[in-house]
Amino acid sequence: MTSLILFSPSGVLARALPLRRAAKRLQLDGFDVSIDEGALLKHQRFAGDDDARLAALHRVADLAPSVALATRGGYGLTRLLDRIDWPRIERSIERGTRWVGHSDMTAFQLGLLAHAKTHVTTWAGPLACGDFGGDEVDEITQACFLEAMSGQLEALGFTEGGPGRRRASNTQSFDGLEVTGTLWGGNLCMVSTLLGTPHWPARRVTKGGILFLEDVNEHPYRVERSLLQLHQAGVLDSQKAVLLGDFTEYKKSPLDRGYNLDGVVAYLRSLTRTPILTGLPFGHGPTKISLPVGEKIDLVVQGRDVLMGWAHED
Repeated sequence: MTSLILFSPSGVLARALPLRRAAKRLQLDGFDVSIDEGALLKHQRFAGDDDARLAALHRVADLAPSVALATRGGYGLTRLLDRIDWPRIERSIERGTRWVGHSDMTAFQLGLLAHAKTHVTTWAGPLACGDFGGDEVDEITQACFLEAMSGQLEALGFTEGGPGRRRASNTQSFDGLEVTGTLWGGNLCMVSTLLGTPHWPARRVTKGGILFLEDVNEHPYRVERSLLQLHQAGVLDSQKAVLLGDFTEYKKSPLDRGYNLDGVVAYLRSLTRTPILTGLPFGHGPTKISLPVGEKIDLVVQGRDVLMGWAHED
């Protein structure tokens, strides 16, 4: 059986039930599941104090399971970035570990791309409690995760703009776009806060890359502000393409007066030469594909169909 460890590197788990339920479901999916000893620790809003969560990361790395799946996101990994033993994490990947998660895990995944001495791949994908610990499991999320963890996933597709949505006559078309670059990114807030730090991914990753972004609980003006930070720092112009996923659970304001995410995207498209595609099924919603962070991919657009493919993880 494929070994899988559930660990908590960030926010506290309010209840144990979702963790137990996730472990049971993943066992039914064929994994040999174990729960890290610190997974249910509590310290303020964190899953244990900084030392405990750092020890959990290193403990999982030393065990080098086939899959290291974070229980939840929240906040906490930024506090650990200066202290993580990155060669230790890199060695676990060399031994076959697939580190998986999204949200706060973005800091860990991009930090690894900054510090790794060799080519490494992690997976932006589900979180144990949010995606496997509820009443139901999204079929696409589950199927994509299982295929990725088996090493068989080599291509993904989505509809630009989102399924079931007609493209307006004045909307930019990306039909015929073909680019190749390293896939990187994740949670927009985490990406933007790493800019200018030692944990920003190496230039070999970010230059000519394919950047994917998502966020939650962020009003469109805050999304725009973070995207403008990346643009004004030269990040967006240096990409082959930018893929926008889900931006969910924000509250509209009576002051918006028609201002929305569509307007944000249109504005950013007017500023950068880089194609900005929307509709990537990834983020804090129930449906999310698993994305190989750090992997070189080919991206092709035919009509509104977007295909991403890669040959291997190595």
